[in-house]
Amino acid sequence: MARKPDRIRIEVFGPTEAETAEEAFRPSNEAVRSLARLIGRQIAREQFERARALERKQTRQNRSGPMR
Repeated sequence: MARKPDRIRIEVFGPTEAETAEEAFRPSNEAVRSLARLIGRQIAREQFERARALERKQTRQNRSGPMR
C-alpha cells in the first residue's frame, strides 16, 4: 500500500496573460449588477402592489361608507 502524504499541496497559478484587475473581476461585477437589478425590480413590484392594494381598500371603504 502506498503511503499518502500528510499534507495537501495547493499550487496557485497567476493569470496567464497580463490582466488588469478590472478585466479579472468583470464577470463577477456583471453577475452582481444583474442580481441587483432583479432584486430592485422585485422590490419595485412589491411596492407597486402594496400601493394598489391600499388604493383598492380606500375605494371600497369610500363606497361602503354611511349612506344618508
